[in-house]
Amino acid sequence: MKAIIIDDEKRARISLSLLMQEYCPNVKIVADCENLPEGVKAIRKHNPDLILLDIEMPGHSGLELLDFFDENEVNFSIIFTTAYNEYALQAFKFSAIDYLLKPINPTQLVDAIKRLEKNIQKFENFQVLKENISRENLTKIAVPSGNSLIFINITKISYIKGEGAYSEIFCHHGTKNLVSRNLKNFEDILCNDNRFLRVHKSYIVNLEQVVLFNKSDGGSLSLEDKSQIPVSPEKTQLLLEKIKIIKR
Repeated sequence: MKAIIIDDEKRARISLSLLMQEYCPNVKIVADCENLPEGVKAIRKHNPDLILLDIEMPGHSGLELLDFFDENEVNFSIIFTTAYNEYALQAFKFSAIDYLLKPINPTQLVDAIKRLEKNIQKFENFQVLKENISRENLTKIAVPSGNSLIFINITKISYIKGEGAYSEIFCHHGTKNLVSRNLKNFEDILCNDNRFLRVHKSYIVNLEQVVLFNKSDGGSLSLEDKSQIPVSPEKTQLLLEKIKIIKR
């Protein structure tokens, strides 16, 4: 497997190269580049299988890499080497893009390479990551389903019901998907958006779909698709505040 490192820090490039030599001898580093334009040239020259890519670099973010290529040119996979914050890491997980936190742990590096060999990432995954990485621009989430990924427009979601290690996503056009993510995963990435709120231990609701809040019997919500969602008493005040923001 041929790989290219793109990172503006020389020390980081050297360190990663040495780790790859020692722990991943089946991966050959064919170039290391200090910025994205150099990286693009190296990719076109060497046709690598893997890009080890930093995100925060002067001039161009690593997230802009695929802007330089047509979709049919993307025949490589990407592992990000990043010091990004916790919110962004949730976006990585949902987009099925692998990442390594700096300073890079050798065991995690080996595991990432093994995962890569089993599951080559797709262009679509990267595109969804670019959307998910920004709270303001979050429009889709990519969720696993068997050996596939389902891309869901979040405006289409009515509510999500958690069932242990799984969650069921209900969309207002009638579709539903059972995915292998617990409700906390969805709370971490969706509930930064004022449109979504975890109103119960088992439910996250798109507040734009709410038509009625019934205060009796502990509290419940009626949605546009006629669904009835229970509300935990401790969430009532926060729910009312959020609904005011959404309905303005």
